[in-house]
Amino acid sequence: MQEEVENRTLTLVVSGTKFTGRLLKAAVAKYMAHRREKKLEKQKSRDSPVKPQGKQTVKQLVGQNQGVSNIEITDPSIKEFEKIARKFGVDYAVKKDRSTSPPKYLIFFKARDADALTATFTEYTGKKVKKVQRPSVLAKLNQFKELVKNAVVDRTKRKELER
Repeated sequence: MQEEVENRTLTLVVSGTKFTGRLLKAAVAKYMAHRREKKLEKQKSRDSPVKPQGKQTVKQLVGQNQGVSNIEITDPSIKEFEKIARKFGVDYAVKKDRSTSPPKYLIFFKARDADALTATFTEYTGKKVKKVQRPSVLAKLNQFKELVKNAVVDRTKRKELER
């Protein structure tokens, strides 16, 4: 395995009518120039700052210079919103406003993400409405337990002939 790593080969295809030393030198020079160019491109891509995606701070969101809008949510289960926002690829920032007794959440997002955020909120509210309409399984189970406890069971034996 080590030898394979050390002994790498390079295939260089050159088309020409007569293969000379000058032609080989020119081909190798072109290849080396191409490698240097690729290396510089790779270096530039590393040096450029990485644009954050998904959940980020308000400062990072504002720093992208694309306009910021916000929406207020009073529901404490913000984790469900974050899961759906990641699904739709929305860049957002969450800020908790503790000035009110049930804390409010301000969700900042980029103005260009408005359509994606609309889809995110429709799915989020759909899940919330569905959860409100559907009672929990444990609550139903407790209700049936109470019914069984309070039910009167008739334990008298009956003997009847069937014909």
